[in-house]
Amino acid sequence: MDHHHDYHNEHADHGANEISEVTPQVSYDTGVITIELKDKNNEVPELDVSHEKNMHLIIVSSDLKEYYHLHPKEKNSGAYSQEFTLSDNSYKVFVDIKPKGLNYSVEPIELNVGEAHREHYENQLVKDTNFSKTINGQTVELTTRSFEVNKEISLNFDVKGATPEPYLGALGHVIILDEAGKKFIHVHPVSNKKSVFKTQFNQPGVYKLWVEFKFGEKVNAYPYVIEVN
Repeated sequence: MDHHHDYHNEHADHGANEISEVTPQVSYDTGVITIELKDKNNEVPELDVSHEKNMHLIIVSSDLKEYYHLHPKEKNSGAYSQEFTLSDNSYKVFVDIKPKGLNYSVEPIELNVGEAHREHYENQLVKDTNFSKTINGQTVELTTRSFEVNKEISLNFDVKGATPEPYLGALGHVIILDEAGKKFIHVHPVSNKKSVFKTQFNQPGVYKLWVEFKFGEKVNAYPYVIEVN
């Protein structure tokens, strides 16, 4: 379905050459994450619905080991919040929104919880050699093995005969981060029937991706570390 492919193109390289006209502020206090939005005129931006939600909030630990995909709700004008407990650690937060009529690019926001401070933490991810991952008894395999820079790549996932349930208006979701946790790519499948996602990498290097599929009542986020040459 073209809708998903169009959405991918829109997100393939989040506004790298545009000035972002919306600035999110993220804070955490005792089990509550709060996101405040202001546009370039210090006003509250109106958000379009994107895949059934106004806001997709991706939180990863600085070492890219922990991963959470949340959907905060608007509590009052321009302020979104969600109850969620984060352990003491340093995190990178990505506020994925579609403000109406405004340029916006997703940038990492540093969030330190407790005494942890790792702003200058350098990751040394080790690329996977085993591309089959099992979560909650369901195995998913990334069957794509070659990743070339500046070329459209199909990320093919073998769900081993299972049928993922629709999740947020799509068969699945892929979130990709570079090793430094700075570049953010959110990709959706090419159709509602194939677990295939098309994307492109503009820089070589090591990346971590999470593919989310819903099986039964559980959403599983399968992590993979790949190298783009």
